[in-house]
Amino acid sequence: MSGAVVEALVAGRVGRPHGLDGSFHVTGPRTRLLVLGATVEVDGRRREVVRRAGTDDKPILRLEGVSSREAVEALRGQDLRVDRAEAPSLDEGEFWAEDFVGCAVVDGDRAVGSVKRLLAYPSCEVLEVARDGGGEDLLVPLIDDAVRELDVPGRRIDIDLAFLGEE
Repeated sequence: MSGAVVEALVAGRVGRPHGLDGSFHVTGPRTRLLVLGATVEVDGRRREVVRRAGTDDKPILRLEGVSSREAVEALRGQDLRVDRAEAPSLDEGEFWAEDFVGCAVVDGDRAVGSVKRLLAYPSCEVLEVARDGGGEDLLVPLIDDAVRELDVPGRRIDIDLAFLGEE
């Protein structure tokens, strides 16, 4: 896994059409990135969000140049990406999920693996960690008891394996 910074953030996916004008439901939305007037990349093209309706949990969008149900169907299932430079700024201690991918995970001086992705669970967010040497992935909740130090800019996360019931 690469430790490089991801330059485009996934804002959601094109879902099923809504109406006849090219509007569509967004699946897996990250509403901070899906605002009216934002530019998203889909199918290799940059398009402006020209309609934003629905709710934060179930947004409905229409993109510039997408004006029919058939056009939506051709894009269905594709990621909507926002350039990191155009994303809203984050508060101190906040990170985009993509920032965790590839971070080294350690328990003190012991290498554990690297982050595959960040998962949103109902009670907290969880790091999915690919173990060095293979084996079943390790799930690490982002809570103080499980994570000793979170150094995303330094690409290193120190966890407590004993708290997680690991040796």
